[in-house]
Amino acid sequence: MNAICLFLSPTDDIEDATVNKIALWLCTFTLSVSVSAVLLLPISILSNEVLLMFPHSYYMQWLNGSLIHGLWNLVFLFSNLSLVFLMPFAYFFTESEGFAGSRKGVMARVYEAVVLLLLLALLVLGIVWVASAFLHDNAARKSLYDLWDCYLPYLYSGISLFGVLLLLLCTPFGLSRMFSVTGSLLVKPRLLEDVEDTLSCTTFEEDSLYRKLSCKCPLHTPSKASPWQRNLGYPLVMLVLLSLTVMCVLMVCFNVLELLLDETAMPRGMEDPHLGMASFSMFGSLGAAVQVVLILYLMLSSVVGFYSSSLFCGLLPRAKDTNLTQIIANCVSLLILSSALPVFSRTLGITRFDLLGDFGRYNWLGNFYTVFLYNMLFAFLTSASLIKTSKSTLSLDSCSIN
Repeated sequence: MNAICLFLSPTDDIEDATVNKIALWLCTFTLSVSVSAVLLLPISILSNEVLLMFPHSYYMQWLNGSLIHGLWNLVFLFSNLSLVFLMPFAYFFTESEGFAGSRKGVMARVYEAVVLLLLLALLVLGIVWVASAFLHDNAARKSLYDLWDCYLPYLYSGISLFGVLLLLLCTPFGLSRMFSVTGSLLVKPRLLEDVEDTLSCTTFEEDSLYRKLSCKCPLHTPSKASPWQRNLGYPLVMLVLLSLTVMCVLMVCFNVLELLLDETAMPRGMEDPHLGMASFSMFGSLGAAVQVVLILYLMLSSVVGFYSSSLFCGLLPRAKDTNLTQIIANCVSLLILSSALPVFSRTLGITRFDLLGDFGRYNWLGNFYTVFLYNMLFAFLTSASLIKTSKSTLSLDSCSIN
């Protein structure tokens, strides 16, 4: 009985609240790093176009290649710091209770979380060292003496490769799911239905729900939608989604041809970005704006595909029903997707802006067969997903008409 009272004491509640608050701060920082990684390429592309439009402006002297290069390095540093240290520490911190025999408190949890984090770091570094020893024996030996230059790049390459492969699986599925998700949020036009019967049925159902739930707030029903929203909004949004998806597939197919004919199409690192010299699109500022829109659209599609897949749908956050462990898992997932977005976009040829800083040090980027196969798989998976979605939609529409 005393143990139960001790467990329910206000001191433990304050301690748990403090631990949860610290973990949420770490999650907030990780999400901010994820947003920065998503905006990394768009900001770089738009900065180059701004410098092209105002090459001698006094107010644009602060915007230069050194600033953009430093931004890339900071995002790379904080993304790896969050992924390797902060998020594992947040998980261990929330699950820890302190070592047996030690005084209870927040610091006891900190000590246990730090010890577990060090053990995990040793385990991961040992696995990566063994893997690097199989691939490059000399580099593995040097890694014992030069950890930063020879050892950590393998870990970074593995994490980025996992993120890019995850984007390869989620983005094509998300591109096809964008149509159904957007369609569920909009009011579809009913050109082949009896509108009067539909309106009467909807009104009857709404009145019935009012009586059962005693709800005074109006329900959102298709009858409330204006004719413009019903007959123009839905087709226009679907046309925009279709145009963006087709442009993505066409740009990837064009990049495949460039990979076969031009060596400069390969993704590579760039140490000194010369901004304001030339546009990264053959269509100038308009093409650069399209690149920014496509990059953001691919990121949104990857998130939709990630949470729509049967493997990760359980991670989908729910209002007032999401525990802290699930929040940490969501932060890690979004960070992996967002930090791989620059490499993903450059590998597919969505933009010609080369990778800056440590983003261009990944070992697998220089392999032609890996990059070529990646582009082919993306084009095939996206086309197959769109064809499957269109067939299922047409079959459902034909069944509803019949």
